[in-house]
Amino acid sequence: MEWYLALAFLLALILGFMAIGTPIALAFLAANVIGAWHFMGGQNGLIQLLNNGFGALSSFNLVPIPLFLLMGELFFRTGLGMRMFNAIDQLMGKVPGRLSYVTVVGGTGFSTLSGSSMGSTALMGSLLVPEMERRGYQKRMAIGPILGTGGLAIIIPPSALAVLLATLAKVDIGALLIAGIMPGLLLAGLYIGTIWIQTRLDPSAAPNYELEPVPLGQKLKLVLTDILPMISVMIFIVALMLLGFATPSEAAAFGALGAIVLAVIFRCMTWEAFKLSVIGALKVTLMAYLIVFGSATFSQLLAFSGASSGLIQWATSFDLAPILMLLAMFAVLLVLGTFMEQISIMMLTVPFFFPLAQVLGFDPIWFGIIMLLALEISFSTPPLGLLLFVMKGVAPKGTTMREIYSAAIPYILCSMLLVAILVVFPGIATWLPGMIN
Repeated sequence: MEWYLALAFLLALILGFMAIGTPIALAFLAANVIGAWHFMGGQNGLIQLLNNGFGALSSFNLVPIPLFLLMGELFFRTGLGMRMFNAIDQLMGKVPGRLSYVTVVGGTGFSTLSGSSMGSTALMGSLLVPEMERRGYQKRMAIGPILGTGGLAIIIPPSALAVLLATLAKVDIGALLIAGIMPGLLLAGLYIGTIWIQTRLDPSAAPNYELEPVPLGQKLKLVLTDILPMISVMIFIVALMLLGFATPSEAAAFGALGAIVLAVIFRCMTWEAFKLSVIGALKVTLMAYLIVFGSATFSQLLAFSGASSGLIQWATSFDLAPILMLLAMFAVLLVLGTFMEQISIMMLTVPFFFPLAQVLGFDPIWFGIIMLLALEISFSTPPLGLLLFVMKGVAPKGTTMREIYSAAIPYILCSMLLVAILVVFPGIATWLPGMIN
């Protein structure tokens, strides 16, 4: 069978199962079973498929996923994340648009602790948007920063999605996690600049209001008790990996332990919070492991049928400049993001895009960050970005999708600008990972 027929057959199976409502992980598994029976020799092919799939699940590289998820759930369920957020709120003073800045600064910190875009967006949207509206903020000033910082959880470590991408792409997990630090902080800076411009162009969009002054001693206490302990967990995780003292799996274990210790110290660890944290992390972990199983076997089928090598040869035969090929892949990710969720996109594109990126001479870690940014942009891209609907679900009554769309656009443009900066200056993403090699 020609490579394009094999590719069309496998993709048609997956899309067909998805069209009838089959969950993405099960759709891949069902398509893999049929493909293995057809391409790999019936029963023997199925046995080989299972062996390879379970071999992928036994990888030590998957350990950070449940541990990072548990750490994020603990920060959310115990209220440690909100302690940090409230402290930043008090420290900002009477800065114009203060709550918008607080959303970016606090949301960036919370995203690093939670590692969950949806969790971060849902929490900040439900707590901050009503409060900001009560204080006279226009909806674009309330909703936009929350949508932007929700996406930061994808690229700033610890990011479970980055671990999953590194596992599927077979690149160094620690390097990809560390590579997201500088772009993530730069993106947060672009968000702050966007708010500054908006408040200067339209001061009524974020009016000032009376605020009780916080003495210097109280500010120092807030930093030492409510901010540094939380941020230190993330810094500790990154430092362990950067200095080579721990693998990503070991660093993730220290992170989860650090969250438990902090919750005990602050006397907010309850049995109910711990139970809900474990259950929440377990649900997402099981889904992630099914995805890894399906993706590993799907990649094998693509290689066995000749579809992956044929597609790469076809794509490179056009003799286009690498930057144009990169733009094409980026556009595909954005288009897919309008009607698919991010993990599904990764499963469909990683087996093709990373081998093609290698042929084009792209650094795999740098390309991984570009792909994560594309996923982050598609998270909030109208009309069907997932975070847009999360925001709609938690925003005050009367909030329209049009208002949410318009609030998201400036922050999408910031992410696009960051992609352009990384293309021109790739060292922003590769400098820190290069220090651990």
